[in-house]
Amino acid sequence: MNCEELRGHFELFAMGVAEEPERSEIREHLDRGCEVCMGEMKRARQLAALLGGAAPPAAPSPRLRRRILAAAGYEERRFGLAPFLAAAALLFLSAAFYFATRENSLVAETVQLRQKLRDATIRLTELNEAFAILNGADTTVASFGQGNPRPPQGKAFLTSRGVLLIVSNLPPAPGGKAYEMWVIPKGAKAVPAGMFQSDADGSAVHVQPGPLDPHTTAAVAVTLENQAGAPQPTSQPLIAAPVSVP
Repeated sequence: MNCEELRGHFELFAMGVAEEPERSEIREHLDRGCEVCMGEMKRARQLAALLGGAAPPAAPSPRLRRRILAAAGYEERRFGLAPFLAAAALLFLSAAFYFATRENSLVAETVQLRQKLRDATIRLTELNEAFAILNGADTTVASFGQGNPRPPQGKAFLTSRGVLLIVSNLPPAPGGKAYEMWVIPKGAKAVPAGMFQSDADGSAVHVQPGPLDPHTTAAVAVTLENQAGAPQPTSQPLIAAPVSVP
């Protein structure tokens, strides 16, 4: 078993009530110095020690015990209340273990929901920017790849608010690589316009908001770069869309 499969059994192991095969698996992980399991074991022992000291044992006086048993119609047993205290302690530990596990699960679910909400917010912002560029009164369209049997193909939409690039037939970038878009002003060096990746089907949509003058823009290009990006293109453009403003 791996460390993730053993999660939830360390508390039982620390209390000496873990069952097989989890007990042997945990012992084997600890014997070979598994850092993850050693950390979980430390936490489990601390929890067991805390729970063990949370309620100090208290024995009733013999007279009070006899009176309670007589009132209930039972004869006094020699074993006393030890089994009941042990059962109560086990129940308490089981409840603590359940709520601790449930709390960890809720924390993980909360983190996932926050990440999904963050991604959805970013995506919604990009869509709003894309629609604003498409519907701009001064939008200029630059096409590329038409008439070429080989990919990629698509269009670049330019307005004073930014650039929207829509591409098809663009293969996913190799590991450690990403696509970088460039805005190339007339008579000047290329300006980086953001990194993006294409989907498995070869489609890609990239939005780069910001002030832009289509009249002074010569072209929109895309190159394959390292994931960190580059200040200037380091490879031949895979996409080159000439910009012509009437």
